[in-house]
Amino acid sequence: MKKVLLAFSGGLDTSYCAIHLAKDKGFEVYTAAVNTGGFSKAEQEELEQKAKDLGISNHVCIDVEKEFYEKGIKYLIAGNVLKNHTYPLSVSAERVFQAIAIAEYAKEIGADAIAHGSTGAGNDQVRFDLVFNVLAPEMEIITPIRDMKLSREEEVEYLKANGIEKEWAKAKYSINQGLWGTSVGGAETLTSGKALPEEAWPVQAEKVGTEVIELEFENGEPVGLNGEKSDPITTIKQLQELAAPYGIGRDIHVGDTIIGIKGRVGFEAAAPLIIIEAHRLLEKHVLGKWQLYWKDQLGDFYGMLMHEAQYLDPVMRDVEAYLDHTQTKVTGKVFIKLAPKHFELEGIESPFDLMASKFGQYGEMNQGWSGDDVKGFTKILSNATLIQKSTQEDG
Repeated sequence: MKKVLLAFSGGLDTSYCAIHLAKDKGFEVYTAAVNTGGFSKAEQEELEQKAKDLGISNHVCIDVEKEFYEKGIKYLIAGNVLKNHTYPLSVSAERVFQAIAIAEYAKEIGADAIAHGSTGAGNDQVRFDLVFNVLAPEMEIITPIRDMKLSREEEVEYLKANGIEKEWAKAKYSINQGLWGTSVGGAETLTSGKALPEEAWPVQAEKVGTEVIELEFENGEPVGLNGEKSDPITTIKQLQELAAPYGIGRDIHVGDTIIGIKGRVGFEAAAPLIIIEAHRLLEKHVLGKWQLYWKDQLGDFYGMLMHEAQYLDPVMRDVEAYLDHTQTKVTGKVFIKLAPKHFELEGIESPFDLMASKFGQYGEMNQGWSGDDVKGFTKILSNATLIQKSTQEDG
């Protein structure tokens, strides 16, 4: 009997796939869920039970939260990555690491094929297929929902006919939660003009008033909150818990999908947005002009390739090497005021703050040059424009 590993979420699509692959295709079905920071222990146990209810005796939950941070989120922070200046790649980044984990586990168990429940209308089908093609090219990729163009009604009827009686009513809002934020999709995000209502957001905006927090970075990584040092993953989770109840971090991203159509999705990512903007401010103080310029270019490039599942391209390791080098002085504290629906960056404190230079204070007093120095400097600086103007302009 051939062996297939199914990327399993426990929803309607992957439940259909589990039965179909075993009953109609004759596979020995293994299932795996991948935790990138969104599953509690209770949720992992619930997924295992769902697999058992479908007759699957071989189910695992693969924890890649630490790897997701160290090999992905760390560089999204270093590159200040916000897709279309808005979206911190909450789900698109984690899909790559889920696909990598599935491919590696499939090879470990000696699977003949890998299956997933993606439809033919979104980005995830490309992300999973692309990673599987690179890491497990010898394995068949099976996608029943996409290939058979199944409707929800057809899937439900099939499961009922095979003795699986559950309430399969479609949730009003689709929620995907991970360490780097939560995506929210619903009827409103299928339009161009409607906002998501308050009840759609996973965390309700209930906090009032304001508070100032202190976020600490070491070598570009968030390592402490309000004077208490911790590891980056814990800091992200603590900041999310603190800021999300203000309604901070909510937005709707509009962008170009990998398959060429426009897409719109809501997201709730208080900690990612605060961390990225705080990190950007700290960098303004400690990095030079050209470092900042090239970081902007390469950060956007890195985010685009991550979004489009090109994480395994060697150029990504090249960009990461550059980003690593730029972070060696991105150390210090950022002071942030939290308030309902927004936050303000108040300032920074860093031993590498270039504003603390003895050479002068902007707009106030210079200590490292004279007025005559500036006259000579500006005369030379104007030469190229003066030469072009006098040589090429008529009259």
